[in-house]
Amino acid sequence: MLPLEDYLVIDFSQFLSGPSASLRLADMGARVIKIERLGVGDICRTLYTSNLIMNGESSVFHAINRNKESFEVDLKREEDCEMVRELLKKADVMIHNFRPGVMERLGFDYQSVTALNPTLIYGEISGYGNNTEWKNKPGQDLLLQSVTGLTALTGNAGSGPVAMGLSIVDMLAGAHLAQGILACLYRKALKNVGGFVQISMMESAYDFQFETITTFMNDGGSLPQRSKKNNANAYLGAPYGIYQTENGYLALAMGSIPQLGNLLGCEKLEEYVEVSEAFDKRDEIKAILADHLLSATTEKWLSILEPADIWCADVLNWNALMAHEGFKVLKMVQEVEMIDGYKYETTRCPIRIDGELLTSAIGSPKLGQDNEKIIKEFITQHSTTNA
Repeated sequence: MLPLEDYLVIDFSQFLSGPSASLRLADMGARVIKIERLGVGDICRTLYTSNLIMNGESSVFHAINRNKESFEVDLKREEDCEMVRELLKKADVMIHNFRPGVMERLGFDYQSVTALNPTLIYGEISGYGNNTEWKNKPGQDLLLQSVTGLTALTGNAGSGPVAMGLSIVDMLAGAHLAQGILACLYRKALKNVGGFVQISMMESAYDFQFETITTFMNDGGSLPQRSKKNNANAYLGAPYGIYQTENGYLALAMGSIPQLGNLLGCEKLEEYVEVSEAFDKRDEIKAILADHLLSATTEKWLSILEPADIWCADVLNWNALMAHEGFKVLKMVQEVEMIDGYKYETTRCPIRIDGELLTSAIGSPKLGQDNEKIIKEFITQHSTTNA
């Protein structure tokens, strides 16, 4: 039995952050019903982030909305709103990620919903919180990366601000919302009370940087200085970075510079005997190291460094990674199927519970595919009871 079986989640959210939270709840057994706009649905269905269209819709939508149901409604119609209210009366969790004020206008704000269902756990994600002057700005991942300082940490010193190559703030906010909801579900099981979980993407992005921000705040306000070559962390000295080799790339984490010099046969590196030089002279050390590593293959360097317990790794693309036994043994890929028979491969939930993988063969929903079933189960039953 999955931990969240018999829990009902009503999910108004769109794009990535909210749906990533409900995906994780679905992976752990919850029944997730997406509330989708009539004729349009989750905007992520058509907001393409690549040139790959799967079964007529965005690949991202399929990745993040598997194992969910779709209830297509027009929230401008009172009869549709009433159907949604009937769902909320029976729900354990509700999720949305609209800008502040939207749910109030629709009549599904925290106060209105908890008046219907006092023990419901209400979860919301905003871009910047509800009380800042930025509250009405779009909560989009690249914009949040930029405004919270994340883009000052990646890339070399001369490369300017560099964004991470995926929607990291969306995913973090979704993970934080799922954590808050799970904590409230535990409290509900003990005390039968609801909860109000609020996450902002801005706060999630700040929390993501807790290590570097703590250093900054206690270092006299000195801004992080990325190294000029092979930067991977603005606060770490040489050799920390990724280096080109004769046939690929090699990642090196923390390590003794003289020891590296000895192992790699690079006499110049053996001259840096003071620990402080790893940071104070990191650019010149990295330049020497980068030049030396070009003289042999990644495999040769790994064969020398790994037996000496030096923290290093090959740098793999997805083709190489997925062909590797270290990836295959994890069984991270699962095949799922949509209601129309369309099948696609995607990742599984990374969590194991009681030694078991959390997988589901159910793909993403077609828009409104579950309306008839949901109305018969939740709405018609209510009407019959009232009659």
